[in-house]
Amino acid sequence: MAFRYAIVLTGSIATGKSSTAGILKKMGFEIIDADSIAHVILNEQHQQVSEIFGEGIVQKGIVNRKALGAIVFSDKEKRKNLEQLLHPLIYKHIKVLSEKLDNKEVPYFIDIPLFFETNRYPIEKSLVVYTPLKIQLKRLMQRDKTQNVDAQKRIDTQISIEEKVKRASYVIDNSGTLAELERECLRVKEEILGDF
Repeated sequence: MAFRYAIVLTGSIATGKSSTAGILKKMGFEIIDADSIAHVILNEQHQQVSEIFGEGIVQKGIVNRKALGAIVFSDKEKRKNLEQLLHPLIYKHIKVLSEKLDNKEVPYFIDIPLFFETNRYPIEKSLVVYTPLKIQLKRLMQRDKTQNVDAQKRIDTQISIEEKVKRASYVIDNSGTLAELERECLRVKEEILGDF
């Protein structure tokens, strides 16, 4: 049965999911990365993507993700079209990987950035990586070399981080240093192993 031992790793853009995933992996947890799967599937579906968003979005069978992102983060309808194309395919792939990991009968993570937004996965436990909005905005602007307005627009496409914290089974506070994040991951690891 898929998702039995799964814990969703989520948060919001620029809250530190990737850093957290890296630490959890070093601690021995297996991680299914929905974003990596999405990138592969996006390129596999490049013909449909060019039909929806125009031929200029695809070069030599590779989707220009930055150009696509600029479109879907400013147009709710086009974002919905992309999600309707990709999400069922991503889900199917993740389900197959999940079934394999469930056979080991130990907890593992599925990194799903839009877990609460899509409400697609029947997974009970979730770990939210929390960062206050002010720090999140600053990190996103630094990471993507973008302006405040564009960064805020991307943040606003997701459920607020405070709301995600309320829905979470576990929360990691990533508002400090990397060493503090590692301590938070260790604390949550012990909590998780005590629950399974």
